[in-house]
Amino acid sequence: MRSRAVALTLTVSAALIGAGLALPAGAAPPVQLTPALAAAPDIAVANVQAHLAQLGTIASSNGGTRRSGTAGYTASVAYIKGKLQAAGYTVAEQTCTSCTYRANNLIADWPGGPSDQITMFGAHLDSVAAGPGINDNGSGSATLLENALVLAQQHPTMSRHVRFAWWAGEEQGLQGSAFYANALTSTQRTQIKAYYNFDMVGSTNGGYFINHITSSAAVPMKAYWDSLGLQPEENTEGAGRSDDYSFERVGIPTSGYAAGASARKTSAQAAKWGGTANSAYDSCYHQACDTTSNINATLLNRAADGVASTIWATSVSGTTTPPPTGCTSAQVLTNPGFESGATGWSGTTGAIGQWASQGQAAHGGSYSAWLLGYGSTHTESLSQSVTIPSGCTATLSFYVHIDSAETTTSTAYDKLTITAGSTTLGTLSNLNKATGYVQKSYSLSAFAGQTVTLKFNGTEDSSLQTSFVLDDAAVQIS
Repeated sequence: MRSRAVALTLTVSAALIGAGLALPAGAAPPVQLTPALAAAPDIAVANVQAHLAQLGTIASSNGGTRRSGTAGYTASVAYIKGKLQAAGYTVAEQTCTSCTYRANNLIADWPGGPSDQITMFGAHLDSVAAGPGINDNGSGSATLLENALVLAQQHPTMSRHVRFAWWAGEEQGLQGSAFYANALTSTQRTQIKAYYNFDMVGSTNGGYFINHITSSAAVPMKAYWDSLGLQPEENTEGAGRSDDYSFERVGIPTSGYAAGASARKTSAQAAKWGGTANSAYDSCYHQACDTTSNINATLLNRAADGVASTIWATSVSGTTTPPPTGCTSAQVLTNPGFESGATGWSGTTGAIGQWASQGQAAHGGSYSAWLLGYGSTHTESLSQSVTIPSGCTATLSFYVHIDSAETTTSTAYDKLTITAGSTTLGTLSNLNKATGYVQKSYSLSAFAGQTVTLKFNGTEDSSLQTSFVLDDAAVQIS
């Protein structure tokens, strides 16, 4: 959570939200709850803590911090992105060009549910420079990650579309979430029926706080904590200080959980929640001691379960539609966005790197694979073997940016051939050059029950360069 801000709460009418407008007063539109036919799953707090341990390791390996724009932040994005892609999410990185420290938001959509009825859950992924940020805000980030993975495992029928987000630049003033929210069109804003924010949900001396506790958006969150007899309170300390404020400002209903930051627990709160009166909710707030030791597992567990309850109450119809037997929906390509360097790839692995300073920006993250572009005779390739389970459908997809000095409109001098084993899936050439990235996809369903080597093989002739820059690949099975 960022240190300070001037708070302004906006409430909007249902009619004007539908028109993409907002009023400064009035009742928030009701958040429709699905009469769930199946109970929300229990979220294992041990799994949430395992994600926190990974974020702690990432910070330790990168100067003790995960501040936006640092290697620690980039590695945090890569860790969460890899988990989500493997679980079957559609994942995108959005570069916050207006952030103080340029970095990427991570947006993940679970397939299913009407695209014009979205429930969104978010948490900031960055820490302050002073420490690893495990409670602030690894706790919120890990809570959402585990909920996303459990949703994928359960694979229920969706009454709404569910979107998860991890924000950059929160500690510099809600910059990543503001960049995202301000870029939404009026139609896109009306499609997001509620945004739920999670910032510091494991404070060691914490309490049970809900953003806009009396709003319709808060109903499912409060109902779960009420069922545990927790007597939650309004999150006054966090008003206007976390990423929900970016959504409030564009007229989207918001709520969320928090356990408290530097404010002190009152005697009345200690009496009903336990802990130490007149001490900070988080004594390591914005300090180097905000490590994995700075977590109250009981609060963390109740927040994680409350998120699941909210997902099921707002967005799940209750029945489940598991994937076909043996075909769990998953992304099976290793290191698909090249953010871990050459891991998983063979061939011309020196083509994998950070090329933005040489005029070849990545599609997502900071790494990509740049094949050819020499203007002389060269051959370069990258390959990886994947296993397609029997009875499954599978699709290879990737983004490619092709630029070329070739001027012909009829002759393919420089080529990139995509193969699966001995089968050619497609060929791209200088004739396909374009100003930006283009997504390509090819079916791999014919290889079900096999392990097949996927290969990108580039050949360049003796003059005039053509560059093939690859990024954000995936092999999605279902």
